[in-house]
Amino acid sequence: MKKVPKAAFFIVAILIIGMAFLSIFGIENSYGDIVKFSLKGAMQMRTGIDIRGGVEATFQPATGEVPSREDVDAAKQILELRLDANNITDREVYPDYTNGRIVVRFPWKSDEVDFDPEAAIEELAASAILTFVGPDGETVLTGSTDVDSASVGYSEDDGYVVLLNLTQEGRNKFKAATEAYQGQTISIMMDEQVISSPTVNKVIDSDSATITGNFTVEEAQELADTINAGSLPFKLEATNYSTISPTLGEGSLDVMVNASVVAFILVCLFMLLYYCVPGLVACITLVGQIAGALLAVSIPQFTLTLPGIAGIVLSIGMGVDANIITAERIKEEIHAGRTISGSIDAGYKNAWSAILDGNVTMLIVAVILYTMGSGSVRSFGYTLAAGIVFNFIMGVWAAQLMQKGLARFKAMRNPWLYGGKRNEND
Repeated sequence: MKKVPKAAFFIVAILIIGMAFLSIFGIENSYGDIVKFSLKGAMQMRTGIDIRGGVEATFQPATGEVPSREDVDAAKQILELRLDANNITDREVYPDYTNGRIVVRFPWKSDEVDFDPEAAIEELAASAILTFVGPDGETVLTGSTDVDSASVGYSEDDGYVVLLNLTQEGRNKFKAATEAYQGQTISIMMDEQVISSPTVNKVIDSDSATITGNFTVEEAQELADTINAGSLPFKLEATNYSTISPTLGEGSLDVMVNASVVAFILVCLFMLLYYCVPGLVACITLVGQIAGALLAVSIPQFTLTLPGIAGIVLSIGMGVDANIITAERIKEEIHAGRTISGSIDAGYKNAWSAILDGNVTMLIVAVILYTMGSGSVRSFGYTLAAGIVFNFIMGVWAAQLMQKGLARFKAMRNPWLYGGKRNEND
């Protein structure tokens, strides 16, 4: 066994306590009367409509004309892209094709104090900027002047594809670009967000171009709508807006937090009473897991919704399960006659495969939910994935260091502290 110093327990514990503090309060930088949070904690977290309420706004072309169904879908796509870019997962976007309008519901920012819906919707109403950018960072095409339209097509060789119709100016630019970037990628960007990166297979000297990529019909339509959004002939404006009350009622977050604290205390009491030293380590590492998951939500200002909280809770359940599996394995090794140090080594080694299988399976599900879902489903997938990643860090790596560090203390080498019954002098 590789020797771990006694101080390992205290170093890891202090780091976890520091993470827990940051996850709740963040780091505050003050400049005179201006307060800026360089690292946001749970106190500055953006919460969903169900917890804190938000804004409902109706968007339509500033010209007052009724756009086509295709233009409405394109405008809807760009609004969703901007919401995604701001990590606003708790949102609802409804197109009204008859009147050419789009209704959007989204939560307040975390630092919102005036609750002004007009200010909240300003960034969503601007015109979309679509660009085609080469690998050297040079802009090849712009949606407003070079791309006429995009649509979904199908070919026997490539399946569903996206068909680009270019203006004459766009044709000339694209020919030069495809000559210069043979075998390289040209990134399609919307508001500086990459939405696709097709590879140039040949020189294109035509009014049309084809984007392939093993698309499903839904993926091809989504990309076409996004490209069309960048060449919309109109700017969106909010014709009316209003505030939304929390769907769970005021104070619902406090109730959920209090319930979670009570549940955590009960779990810790069980772990301490039943597993002693492994239980103590489990309680500390669970704090680290929760802190890590909260930081993963609060730092990028990912919207925390009720399903998102459920994702964190489920990942904590996986963390408790991992600690119980390890503690039982350690107990079995002690009963088999191993020393305390040997039992800890063998316990973590034997528990690893079971922990890995369960957590990797859950992580795959979380990634699928995040990448393919939207709104609250995406929020659930994100928090679940973050919690599982920190379960590996805290429940396996940090917990093992802490237990090995504690085992170096003579008072912590009694077998009964690990579920054993015989006396031990390790």
